[in-house]
Amino acid sequence: LNIPTLIAAAEITNADAIHPGYGFLSENAEFSRICAENGIKFIGASPEMINQMGDKATAKATMIKAGVPVVPGSVGLLESVEQGKKIAAKIKYPVILKATAGGGGRGMRIIHGDDEFQKAWDDARTESKAAFGNDGMYLEKYVEEPRHIEIQICGDQYGHVCHLSERDCSIQRRHQKLVEEAPSPFMTDDLRERMGAAAIAGASAIGYEGVGTIEFLVDKNRDFYFMEMNTRIQVEHPVTEEIVNYDLIKEQIKVAAGIPISGRNYYPKMHAMECRINAEDPRANFRPAPGRITTLHIPGGHGVRVDTHVYAGYQIPPNYDSMIAKLITVAQTREECIVKMKRALSE
Repeated sequence: LNIPTLIAAAEITNADAIHPGYGFLSENAEFSRICAENGIKFIGASPEMINQMGDKATAKATMIKAGVPVVPGSVGLLESVEQGKKIAAKIKYPVILKATAGGGGRGMRIIHGDDEFQKAWDDARTESKAAFGNDGMYLEKYVEEPRHIEIQICGDQYGHVCHLSERDCSIQRRHQKLVEEAPSPFMTDDLRERMGAAAIAGASAIGYEGVGTIEFLVDKNRDFYFMEMNTRIQVEHPVTEEIVNYDLIKEQIKVAAGIPISGRNYYPKMHAMECRINAEDPRANFRPAPGRITTLHIPGGHGVRVDTHVYAGYQIPPNYDSMIAKLITVAQTREECIVKMKRALSE
């Protein structure tokens, strides 16, 4: 996370580019800018794109201009509780208050009536300020019984943008994803076409270059609404790689090198699932559980993939996210994929 050290290491080793992965500096506009200033290619979005999509209120306004459906709510940031109550009266409760710089479920509060607004406002702003250094808030209609479905996109510097179909990330805990799968069991061909077209329109509106994800909420009537854009590779990218037989990391590097993409869209050929393996203590409300891994058995077999950095004897540090591995299974059908996942998890 030490930017000067990373730049120095790149210069000493004559590196042409830096791949920031996900998390850490992957959506840090300042790091992207400093890389460019030092003649090092940042394998990710430009500082302008990161800023435009990183601020949720700005991102929402951008998507409205691009014709992408958004959840009804405030245009821009809320200035006061009273303004929020007026908007809530117009779009009807329940509503959700969100931090403009938020992520991971922090700085969010669901509100069911005027009497809850002040406390939710105070709590969300305090939490957001502590987590992100920004207490800006915006308001949206709370979509009940939603599915969280995201579209993987890729764009190049020549204006080409394509989508690689969807991932369903509806199984979450505390607004953080646990299981992802593709194709979504809720998806129809028509909905995939409409969501794919909306994602391409949104990415094209900012001239997006690189691999990214546009996340949507989809209600029970299959109406979908823009939620946010991630200007980086996602944790769950292996799910997409497996269903379309496409190496997204390789594609990131090629796009960064100036190689144009084909521009054609990709559709599911297989079914894949990913379970995040977290080092947590279920007896302590799933608190992170750092410590030494004494024994490690990684499952294998046809259609089983494990992405991890850990090994027997590895010391899990307390400083970072509790996820230590990703288990991915792929098969011809969803049913077969679930059977493989259950077997792999049992190992």
